[in-house]
Amino acid sequence: MAMAEDGLFEDLPEQRAGGPREIGGRPRLRVPVRDQVELRAVDLESLVAADHPVRVIWAYVEQLDLSELEMRIKAREGHPGHPPIAPRLLVALWLYATSEGVGSARALARLCESHDAFRWLAGGVSVNPHTLSDFRVAYPALLDRLLSENVAALAVAGLIDLDTLAQDGLRVRAAAGASSFRRRRTLEKQLKRAGRVVARLKQELQDDPDASNRRLQAAGERAAREREARVAKALAGLAALEKQKQEAAARTPKPGKPDDPPPGQPADKPARELRVSTTDPEVRVLKMSDGGFRPGWNMQIASAVEQQIIVEVDVSSSGSDRGLARPMLEAIRRRLGRLPRRHLADGGFTTAADIEWAQREGVALHCPPTRTKHRTDPFKPRAKDGPGVAVWRRRMKSPAGKGRYKRRAICECINGRARRYGLHQITVRGRDKALSLLRWFALANNILQGHRLACLATA
Repeated sequence: MAMAEDGLFEDLPEQRAGGPREIGGRPRLRVPVRDQVELRAVDLESLVAADHPVRVIWAYVEQLDLSELEMRIKAREGHPGHPPIAPRLLVALWLYATSEGVGSARALARLCESHDAFRWLAGGVSVNPHTLSDFRVAYPALLDRLLSENVAALAVAGLIDLDTLAQDGLRVRAAAGASSFRRRRTLEKQLKRAGRVVARLKQELQDDPDASNRRLQAAGERAAREREARVAKALAGLAALEKQKQEAAARTPKPGKPDDPPPGQPADKPARELRVSTTDPEVRVLKMSDGGFRPGWNMQIASAVEQQIIVEVDVSSSGSDRGLARPMLEAIRRRLGRLPRRHLADGGFTTAADIEWAQREGVALHCPPTRTKHRTDPFKPRAKDGPGVAVWRRRMKSPAGKGRYKRRAICECINGRARRYGLHQITVRGRDKALSLLRWFALANNILQGHRLACLATA
């Protein structure tokens, strides 16, 4: 205290008691720096949990017999050749990608580098988008066999009931654009033009001695040849459509009309010319679920009712579900070796001939009769009803038949799962490739749903 009185600390600033302090300068903060390179030790096995769906799919793929694919590999021990990607890994990648709604090969290749589950599945193997894209649609027979084995294994385990199956349709947008549909006159012109282009490119390919130019011309010639084949296929499909239209008109003749309409009454409109797509000749314009008309596929799915396990799939270009019940039942018999005892289908799937055939085969068809505009009782017997149709009307009128048919609504969950898995638009061309994509979905659905059923059975 004496030192302070002598003036030793006279120059100290005066201390203010209380109140906020005034601080100059910018604040110092910890901000993220994302452009710096870090080296980390990563354990792939710890990237996914023990109960992750990707482990379920890999456990299924490990048990598959893929010897038919492995026999095609030319790289062997003791011989030169770069080792390709294991077919087992490609199957697992597409199954898991399908369950995650990934339908692009390029997106799948990127996910194998950035997504933990895909990185765990790839296990450090680099994948090529072209290899993934080609593998997805290259083995339809293999996918068909895997679906049969999967359904058989679930049936042997007692997890599904194959006595009662349900059928439903799913309209999916096709790869063809609406502007790719052409009439016969335009198709014939394009076919001639494509033939001239192919001939010219072939001649240039023979005359040009430059190797690099030959490769470019060969690619152009191949593209022109493929377009010529598509246009020719479109013409063949147009001829088939015209034949179907003529046969339908012959079966249902319209009443005769006078040659000259009365005054003030418009004349009959000319019939609309049929059109076929030049990019995907097998596609037809369908009425979609939102009421619009777009090029699409009518995908048919038959499933075990309460277990939501897909038993059979098919792809059709028909704009109507009428008459598709019998082809599905015949496909089910080829796959299972027998027919179901009961088949639940939505209204409009069956015809009188299909009902009679199913009755003779011992299948009880459950399909509600359509109501006519005359508001007549749809369950009332008709004079032209056969014995099978008469039994069907009594079955659908009974409380037991109506109660059993209500179980069909559960299969709508599969349609919702299909949308979640990415079945909004088919990105490949042709019915066979579209069917392959539908089989990938069926397998992915059955693997994960079968795992859930097994866990519930052992709980």
